[in-house]
Amino acid sequence: MMLAETPMIRALAFAALLLLPALAGCSVNPATGERSFTTFMGPESESRIGREQHPQIVRAFGGAYPDRRLQDYVSRLGQRLARVTEMPDLEFTFTILDTPAVNAFALPGGYVYVTRGLLALASDEAELAGVVAHEIGHITAWHSAQRYSQQVVAELGATVVGAITGSDEVADAFSFGAATVLQSYSRDQEFEADTLGVRYLGRAGYALDAMAGLLEKLDRHSRFEAELSGQPAGQIDARNIMATHPRTLDRVQRAATVAGAGSGRRERETYLQMIDGLVYGDDPDRGFVRGQTFVHAGRGIRFDVPTGFEIVNGARQVVAQNRNGASIAFDSVRAEPLMMTDYVRDVWGRSLAVNDVVKLDMAGFDAATASARIQARRGPLDLRLLAVRTETAINRFLFLTPTHLTAALAPDLRKVESSFRRLTPGEVAAVRPQRIRLHVVRPGETRAQLIDYMAHERGRERRFDIMNGLAEGAMPAASSLVKVVAE
Repeated sequence: MMLAETPMIRALAFAALLLLPALAGCSVNPATGERSFTTFMGPESESRIGREQHPQIVRAFGGAYPDRRLQDYVSRLGQRLARVTEMPDLEFTFTILDTPAVNAFALPGGYVYVTRGLLALASDEAELAGVVAHEIGHITAWHSAQRYSQQVVAELGATVVGAITGSDEVADAFSFGAATVLQSYSRDQEFEADTLGVRYLGRAGYALDAMAGLLEKLDRHSRFEAELSGQPAGQIDARNIMATHPRTLDRVQRAATVAGAGSGRRERETYLQMIDGLVYGDDPDRGFVRGQTFVHAGRGIRFDVPTGFEIVNGARQVVAQNRNGASIAFDSVRAEPLMMTDYVRDVWGRSLAVNDVVKLDMAGFDAATASARIQARRGPLDLRLLAVRTETAINRFLFLTPTHLTAALAPDLRKVESSFRRLTPGEVAAVRPQRIRLHVVRPGETRAQLIDYMAHERGRERRFDIMNGLAEGAMPAASSLVKVVAE
């Protein structure tokens, strides 16, 4: 069934777009010295928006990492940098997000986030300071305010989809793609944040080349993870769907040129001691991703997603998305005493006018599927709902595809369905969190022995090199500290 946007929805969206220029302003930025055009923004508005969005960001990315000592360490580092900016009176908040994604970003009003995945990749305090200083630069240059204003416009598309379908899940899946496009800053903004970040690093006494070193490591890590997930080489730099910064590679040399040869503290041992024991990868308590597989020991289930889909394990749902606009969203809700055909038609899909409701048997589980079509701003989209009842929950898959790609993607998406199964007791018992551990290289120890300390998984030699900032195949010096991943 084809559903269309109503005239009222179109009118509301058009009115909102007309209103935006009237709420715009222009002022001189104290960090850049340039006149800056922003929408909706002033100091009070930025602070309010940051306060409102902060708890939502924390929830969406799995919560704050539950290590108070480490959170306080990052906050002290951030405040040291914030005090040397052109806006020392701005109240900054620094948070470690409990997600394996390697990322950092900022909200208007002084809210800066780094992920534990990024902490695992950094080699010293100066590198972490470099990325935090960069995000502070986005705030002081008002980039985060400008991007937020632009995102308000783009999210009208997600609002339309939600209004048409009456489904939060559909709107979430649609807005995830829209938000991804707008996550990226322009290259000029990125370079401006690099320049400001280097300025703040120097004022705080850190080594000026720290940012360039981490940027190079980020690029190596991005390429490595892309290869593991089967992404084409030409898509490597843009592979991370949660990436907030475009094309790390072409910024490395520019940042290094700005940094020059400067000197300053690195604090390598202090930093490594702080992250010893850091959870690496997904936390099994919330389910985890290994390659193209999602495993949840608590629920006793697992499934695979097709090659070319990037998986993000969020706080409320697992989302996999490819570059052609197809999405897979998975979550679980409390079981209801209904047949699964009734559930997909009358509960989950009640606002979609679903058709083709079919009862299924999936690996011994009661299941049902249904389909619908919606007309969105980016074109017609096909939805398929799949609900699977286990002992304590209803597990839900939402497949969202552009209509012109539905037939071509159908065989791959059916593999998701066929891969869903119960974990064996042995598999459940084997699920343990991986953690960063420190190892002192002993005299006479070989590289092969060091690699053996890494948890068994694909590409562990390259992972060891990247996370320790080593050239491929290099042997670290005797008595040096290295990071390994252990279970």
